Amino acid sequence: MSSEEDINQILVVEDNEGDYVLVSEALEEKFPTSTIEWVSTFKDAVAKGPSDYDVILLDLSLPDKSGEPLIKEMLSLASRVPIVVLTGYADRSFAVKSIHLGMSDYMIKDELHPDILSRSIIYSIERKKVFNRLEESEHRYRELFHLSPLPMWVFDETSLEFLDVNDAAIRAYGYSRQEFLSMTVADIRPGEEREKLFKAIESGRSHQGYRKAGTFLHTKKNGEKITVEISSNPINFSGRPATLVLANDITLKKAYIETIEEQNKRLKDIAWVQSHVVRAPLARLMGLVSLLNLEFADLPKDKKELLDHVLVSASELDEVIKEINSKTRKIDLPDL
Repeated sequence: MSSEEDINQILVVEDNEGDYVLVSEALEEKFPTSTIEWVSTFKDAVAKGPSDYDVILLDLSLPDKSGEPLIKEMLSLASRVPIVVLTGYADRSFAVKSIHLGMSDYMIKDELHPDILSRSIIYSIERKKVFNRLEESEHRYRELFHLSPLPMWVFDETSLEFLDVNDAAIRAYGYSRQEFLSMTVADIRPGEEREKLFKAIESGRSHQGYRKAGTFLHTKKNGEKITVEISSNPINFSGRPATLVLANDITLKKAYIETIEEQNKRLKDIAWVQSHVVRAPLARLMGLVSLLNLEFADLPKDKKELLDHVLVSASELDEVIKEINSKTRKIDLPDL
């Protein structure tokens, strides 16, 4: 947690010199090593570069800007710097409203005390650090989400409405962002697939964390049907229970697998023909050659060698057929 020594630069934006003196005395007591700078107008505050300070103390009634417009301008100029409002009793209600507009805290000038002011500044800085980290995390998420090359979307778990979609989903499905946000996830499924969708969503409600939801059929805006692998993860989206979805189009991959499987089937059919249709006469031929060798044992040597060559060639052909058949039986398409 920050301490007084960690706070180097403080900007006080206050048009009343008497009020500034009171504030500066309290600051000097609690932050003796800090540099305290004072400006009396919004214009001078802009010139100072308010984003360079550790904390800003802001009066809401400046000569050149005041109230809500002043708050919005200061937040745009110093969005990462905690801003503590300085106000009088008459402005208490608006000071409370300023917190909802983005101010870190407010202090009543007539109740100013060094300890209270110090505590407010330190807590405001810590809260702002946490807020900035959350904002950075959300920014990283949005970059990963919108720059993903694969279609992604977020949908409400109850209504099934699309809450956000990335550019890849817009390109892949053909719907505009506005069209997506007026639809539910059931609208990109053909009618026969919706029951499968509802069952998958119901199953996902009892599953915490990332999961592969399965393979589904989706319909593009132009009516084209595609096969997609769905991965999902439950998230909180702006306070609403939601699901983050990544859709991987496997239409071409599925067609490729089906083609390979068909080719494998044909190859196995060919192997069956070889093993049953070709090997049968080949076996008879080998048997006849063996009988000839036995029947005509006194054949001349050259004729005997000719029969032996026929038998060897037939045996080699038989081995080739056996090997092809064996390898064909081993063919199995791996998971892709």
